[in-house]
Amino acid sequence: QVQLVQSGGGLVQSGGSLRLSCALSGFTLDYSAIAWFRQAPGKEREGVLCISNSDRTGWTHDSVKGRFTGSRDRNTVYLQMNSLKPEDTGVYYCAARREICVVVPGAYADWGQGTQVTVSS
Repeated sequence: QVQLVQSGGGLVQSGGSLRLSCALSGFTLDYSAIAWFRQAPGKEREGVLCISNSDRTGWTHDSVKGRFTGSRDRNTVYLQMNSLKPEDTGVYYCAARREICVVVPGAYADWGQGTQVTVSS
């Protein structure tokens, strides 16, 4: 099992940047696919981005392409968010799984605690 602890987030003006971190502990080597999801009030959780160490199944949601970047440094995964828009507002979660990247939240058993991102116009 792996534990995920998130940090970062907060309030930023439109056009600004934030970086979220997700620190993994436990059997981290087994977890090659790390995804970021977000959930806005009243909406379903949606996939933002996924990176994988083992294959090329990573993906990025069309709405954040060119603005958001995922990276991994050993046991910490980052989500760099640039040119933020009000519609990026929501609670962001990192999630891990042993297999390939998939976009379905239900495929991930291990989740971070979530962090609020608020983008003001």
